[in-house]
Amino acid sequence: MEQGNDTEISDFILLGLSEEPEVHSLIFGLFLSMYLITGFGNLLIILAVGSASHLHTPMYFFLANLSFVDICFTSTTIPKMLWNIQVQGKTITYAGCISQIFFFNVFGFLENLLLTVMAYDRFLAICHPLHYTVIMNPRLCGLLVMVSWLISVLNSLLQSLMLLQLSFCTGMEIPHFFCEINQVVSHACSDTFLNDMVMYFGIVILGCPPVAGVLYSYFKIVSSICRISSAIGKYKAFSTCASHLSVVSLFYSTVLGVYLGSAATQSSHSGAIASVMYTVVTPMLNPFIYSLRNRDIYRTLKRIVGVLVLYVPIILGLKKCP
Repeated sequence: MEQGNDTEISDFILLGLSEEPEVHSLIFGLFLSMYLITGFGNLLIILAVGSASHLHTPMYFFLANLSFVDICFTSTTIPKMLWNIQVQGKTITYAGCISQIFFFNVFGFLENLLLTVMAYDRFLAICHPLHYTVIMNPRLCGLLVMVSWLISVLNSLLQSLMLLQLSFCTGMEIPHFFCEINQVVSHACSDTFLNDMVMYFGIVILGCPPVAGVLYSYFKIVSSICRISSAIGKYKAFSTCASHLSVVSLFYSTVLGVYLGSAATQSSHSGAIASVMYTVVTPMLNPFIYSLRNRDIYRTLKRIVGVLVLYVPIILGLKKCP
């Protein structure tokens, strides 16, 4: 391979999940189905929160933002993979790869911060119920989301600008179905010490505090629930955070499982397959977790789906107006 700088290289090669042509149709159908379910499910959550006045609370405001982020998160990787399978290609342009890394980091880290904010919201609701409405006012809710966006964009922008300083080899192959930043940096032809330091610094400074915040919030929540005397009171308190706890457990367990597992096996292909869990499966399951474990969301979604079933055929001209 010839060595070239970042202005000369035109594209990278994404090896994908499998190099066997006979399974490409299966992968295409599976990922297309999961992508559509993710988009439709999270869109329903957003519609439910926006249309029902009794859901205009901080908890559901953050949930609607999380659903929007989940849609964007999967949209940074899956459409390109589906397109490559459809046209039987494996390439992604240099600019496309950098852009994919930028948006993937933005929405991935933003989801982490939103889960932390939602844990703080549940902490206030259960541990300080009398002061909850005063503290968690609309202004603070908007500020928390805005700061989360700002931190995520700045962090991702720094990582992307650092990538632009690297030199890459022509015909570089990435053993993944998207441009994962660790894979791209590890295949650079120039010194990556500064990039590695920036990534590790970002993980320690910006990644660990949110995780610590979630753990601390739930430690205090569990302590408060244990002090409740009645079983009914404990159930009601726990039910308000059960959905969020399930989503948090799913997100962090899959992320840790992927990176710890790939570090142990040293297999890039295994890491690519395992990363499907947090890039596709987790965003797809979030709407199901919140709708099945939350009566307010479930009832609102049931009403919205009923309206869609009634009026969509009429709009499409498949059924006459009653």
